[in-house]
Amino acid sequence: MAIPPVDMRKHEDALERSGIWPVAGADEAGRGACAGPLVIASVILPPPSLQLPEQLLGIADSKLLTPGKRDFLFDQINQFALAVTIVCVSVEEIDSDGVHAANIAGMRRALLALNPAPQYVLTDGFAIAGVGIPGLAVWKGDQVSAAIAAASIIAKVTRDRIMVSLDGQFPEYGFAQHKGYITRAHESALKAHRPSTVHRKSFSNIAALLGS
Repeated sequence: MAIPPVDMRKHEDALERSGIWPVAGADEAGRGACAGPLVIASVILPPPSLQLPEQLLGIADSKLLTPGKRDFLFDQINQFALAVTIVCVSVEEIDSDGVHAANIAGMRRALLALNPAPQYVLTDGFAIAGVGIPGLAVWKGDQVSAAIAAASIIAKVTRDRIMVSLDGQFPEYGFAQHKGYITRAHESALKAHRPSTVHRKSFSNIAALLGS
């Protein structure tokens, strides 16, 4: 039996029908990487009462898209969204505050920078306290909410481009290939060259190599 397609705008549609709009989606990229920044994006798409431009109909969880499709949708989201914000959380902030606290703080900054300000926030997996805006943590939100999926695309493409740029500064680690996540090649490079200034020293594998 065929699986029915997911309605990626059901949350936004229900909120708009209740008179709540604008609705923002937020997501991050790089949480599990041991190198490079954490990148958070928030996006307000056109309301469900308006048909999405054809160029945005392919919005989905960024992890399920090819790099070429992500790049295409990155440009289309920036063109057609009502608002887009991007926050890069530095390695230093991650090491100082911990990745979860740094992620929450970055989410707050991204959401509060939106113009227009959202009346409601949809986030992937966990709620964001301290923004003064009602919200809902959506399980696997980037797979069921267009706003969260759009934010995931913006965050991932932005971070991937940062890691490719860092590959030019630190070619020995292969950042362009693994984007700072742990792979065999990355582990081998870390053992051969030791961690760089863009590795997260608070992560256990990096701390072990540094003897801390």
